[in-house]
Amino acid sequence: MGSDEKCAVCDESISFTYLPMKEWDIDGFLCSKCYSKKISEFYPGEHERVNLSKK
Repeated sequence: MGSDEKCAVCDESISFTYLPMKEWDIDGFLCSKCYSKKISEFYPGEHERVNLSKK
């Protein structure tokens, strides 16, 4: 699934788009790297990704 979208923060081409939270006041989509960075800014601390598909 290719996409011509660009990250609203770093302007890199992205193949999977992340929607920013409205509190971030960002217009457009984010790449996974910038999305993760914004998440850690808003929710500081250690984060562990959970695979819910194994339930």
